[in-house]
Amino acid sequence: MDTACLNHLLTDAESHEFESAGYFVVEEAVSGPLLARLLAAADTVYADERGRRGLPEGAMLNQLDFIGRDDVFLELLDHPATFAKVCAILGWNIQLYHSHMIVTPPDTRVDGRGKRRLGWHQDTGRLNAELEGEPRPRVSLKVAFFLSDTSVPGRGNFHVVPGSHLRNTLEFPEDGVSDPPDAVAVCAPPGSAVFFDRRLWHSASPNPSDVTRKVLFYGYSYRWLRPRDDMTVDHYLPSCDPIRRQLLGVSANGGFGYTSPTDDDVPLRAWMNEHLPHTG
Repeated sequence: MDTACLNHLLTDAESHEFESAGYFVVEEAVSGPLLARLLAAADTVYADERGRRGLPEGAMLNQLDFIGRDDVFLELLDHPATFAKVCAILGWNIQLYHSHMIVTPPDTRVDGRGKRRLGWHQDTGRLNAELEGEPRPRVSLKVAFFLSDTSVPGRGNFHVVPGSHLRNTLEFPEDGVSDPPDAVAVCAPPGSAVFFDRRLWHSASPNPSDVTRKVLFYGYSYRWLRPRDDMTVDHYLPSCDPIRRQLLGVSANGGFGYTSPTDDDVPLRAWMNEHLPHTG
């Protein structure tokens, strides 16, 4: 794994923000040629899916399991600017359990629809119904790479309720259309990475601007959680190093490798013990 990630460790300020607010933003996580390649690959996936599904021009797309569609997407799996921060929060027994790409083109009809409440939710579906506790356990987090410019409100911004990851329910105004009063729009410049706890109450929003919103979400969880997606990544495995193979779901010892992992199952453990002993 690229030791350049040691230059981007989780800071005390980021750790505090994650624990207290449930999210934090890293600006310029990707830039230059890499950002351009990611944009081109996202545009290709969008065009391909529009054609395959027969979607009209300007349709919104939420594409699961995009990571296998282009080699450039694999580069974000353990990207130096973000991955050590993921390890510091979740530890070494992790995998990529979910990836999805959201493209939200401009929608000029928004203003004529009247006020509507955003689609507030916590991630991981049935975990929130079947796990006990208040708050429920973290289990996973996401890193959202914003490829387009959402540095100002009104561009389909990611919305969050800071601190809401510490409570299982969210209270809404009684008018039936307003959002929680403490909700905020996350303003992320292109190339930003937004880290957020799966329990954080969050939502996308309408995009009445002239900028198409493009975001890549990478969901990291403990290895014993069943992947959310089909994970069509087998074509990557022959050329992947051991840590990437772990992140893509490979277990040297099958089922026992998930309940009682050896170093062969979790090479990330040895790497962290060597390079990040305070987090391993």
